[in-house]
Amino acid sequence: MRIAFFDTKEYDRRSFQGVEDFEIQYFESKLNKETARLTKGFDAVCVFVNDQVDREVLNILKEEGVRLISTRSAGFNHIDLEVAHELGLSVVRVPAYSPYAVAEHTVALMMTLNRMTHKSYIRTLQGNFSLKGLLGFDMHGKTVGLIGGGKIAKIVTRILRGFGMRVLIYTPDPDEEAAKEYGFENTDLNTLYAESDILSLHCPLTPETKYLINKDSISLMKKGIMIINTGRGGLVHTQDLIDGLKSEQVGYAGLDVYEEEGDVFFEDKSNDLLHDDRLARLLTFHNVLITSHQGFFTQEALDNIRETTVQNWREFEAGDKLSNQVDL
Repeated sequence: MRIAFFDTKEYDRRSFQGVEDFEIQYFESKLNKETARLTKGFDAVCVFVNDQVDREVLNILKEEGVRLISTRSAGFNHIDLEVAHELGLSVVRVPAYSPYAVAEHTVALMMTLNRMTHKSYIRTLQGNFSLKGLLGFDMHGKTVGLIGGGKIAKIVTRILRGFGMRVLIYTPDPDEEAAKEYGFENTDLNTLYAESDILSLHCPLTPETKYLINKDSISLMKKGIMIINTGRGGLVHTQDLIDGLKSEQVGYAGLDVYEEEGDVFFEDKSNDLLHDDRLARLLTFHNVLITSHQGFFTQEALDNIRETTVQNWREFEAGDKLSNQVDL
């Protein structure tokens, strides 16, 4: 089976090195309407979160003979599932590569923003050992609100409970047994907004959750709220977040994802002008920390992505039931 592997980075090549069962051709470019014709003669495409797999692209893939869409991610909002199913294309994903990786990065963002360790590091390199502007707060005794109750949220809960924090979770399907096991409280959104000192997003991006964090929800939160997003960029309305930061209703923001990240994240843009005005504005705030969608980026996660992706390909080639098929 021939695989067209898009949005390839050096670590992808290294991770998939040694996979000899398949003929893999690596493309550094992202999959979009301009590059979709490169798939002629391939049986499958392997994509990542910033590839564009919409109606136009899917129609081209079908014309070129592609039968399988394989994404190296848990999320699949970059793929138009309805069109894929209309065209008879199978879609598979990696449902859980390492919830520990994302959970630990989530807590790293919280701790870094709270204690300003990134600022302190830069200062001391410059010989500035002042503590001005570095005042943090005890995490112990504070309340964290998590939106989403999956594996990542449960691991975040376990870590933060170890700090002595109260954890609230909102999910459409509350799990009381898990609440007892992990030590969190199920609650509604309004209560979570009103009582949380820190809010962290761990839900999928759907029509119902798009711009869940907006001017209205921010207005319900405690003044000085810390907002963390390691989920999907579209969960946060960027301009409303900027306005919240300017008014000081939002005290901190830690973002590992960004709605318009596709042309910036994972790339070296250090010698280029930044044309995204909202991203540029976010980078000016001293109380905003942005990382480049690296929450997943641990060796264990890369190993799991490779193993599950190759398993998906093998099942498809053998005509077996697809364990990680994404259905409508």
